[in-house]
Amino acid sequence: MTKLTVLPHSDLCPKGAVIETTKGVSICDALLANGIGIEHACEKSCACTTCHVVVRTGGESLAEATEEEEDMLDKAWGLEAQSRLSCQALVAGADLTIEIPKYTINHARELHS
Repeated sequence: MTKLTVLPHSDLCPKGAVIETTKGVSICDALLANGIGIEHACEKSCACTTCHVVVRTGGESLAEATEEEEDMLDKAWGLEAQSRLSCQALVAGADLTIEIPKYTINHARELHS
């Protein structure tokens, strides 16, 4: 099992969380499976940036972002060098620490589960 540490987010995970997931699962799916309602307006098809996360530690274990993901990330609010779309970043073997940015470019929050 891989440990995923989620830094506190005022709306989605106020106290932060430590969850366990398996290799090959997207960060987005791991968050959703553990009750952290990250937005994913495009249904995880790499067509928006609402599931943008910043991988604070462990990012070197993830496969490199595709050109399609990089193009979408260019539109993300608060883009950093360690930014990823959580729907595209598959957990590898290393533990990860992620931060969910405070804002997205989505004007109306999608309520998905």
